[in-house]
Amino acid sequence: MIRLTKINGEQFLLNSAQIQIIEAIPESKILLVNKEYYIVTESFDEIIDKIAEFNARIADKESYLKARRHMAENMEK
Repeated sequence: MIRLTKINGEQFLLNSAQIQIIEAIPESKILLVNKEYYIVTESFDEIIDKIAEFNARIADKESYLKARRHMAENMEK
């Protein structure tokens, strides 16, 4: 989930996996796979950075959990 800001200043969380297209109009228009859209104050590059940061956090967490499981399995042997 990434935090974005609507034109009216309201912040919300968006599941970035649901994004189909991002357009710079000069604000950013985010079209979702269900055809709904949001217009937000963040730039195209800011949105891409937020998605990349979120994906990196998820990957780090998955790596951490995998390592913990591996350690636990080895301790049982």
